[in-house]
Amino acid sequence: MVNVIESDPGAVRVLRAAAGLGLPDWWIGAGFVRNRIWDAIGDLPALPERDVDVVYFDPDRLDPGEDVRAEARAAEILPDVPWEIRNQARMHLHNGDEPYASTLDAISRWPETATCVAVTLRGDSVRLVCGHGPADLVGMVVRPSPAFRNEAGRATIRRRVEAKGWLDRWPGLRLEI
Repeated sequence: MVNVIESDPGAVRVLRAAAGLGLPDWWIGAGFVRNRIWDAIGDLPALPERDVDVVYFDPDRLDPGEDVRAEARAAEILPDVPWEIRNQARMHLHNGDEPYASTLDAISRWPETATCVAVTLRGDSVRLVCGHGPADLVGMVVRPSPAFRNEAGRATIRRRVEAKGWLDRWPGLRLEI
């Protein structure tokens, strides 16, 4: 799976720009990774990014303005990228969760198991994390993560699948909602 990201010059360009921001414990997750993997499995051409979710963890910078400033710096580096940068040390308040312990803890609480994925650069190496293992991602299974296994969470996922047109883009997806 890492090779899908490493062989995509656009993805590597974005990863290098994110690394240049100097954010602690940073990762780019969700659709940035999931969509590329599903497109590779389906032998589909890449679509333009809807957003690039950069997440990091810094309990000493809880002001949302820090994220806005980081997005502005990122836009200076790559103005054609739709950056969305969020400090996960405060996002538990937005999501109604207990405080997250790290960026990876926050990623594991995203809606679908196949979305709980992220990549980062360590030196020149791409590192991939799958919060609930890679099986659903490579199996093209849409299943609620543990944080979304209640009825409200399942309804959220159904709305996301519909609104984002996942079944139109990837008709081979298996919904286990």
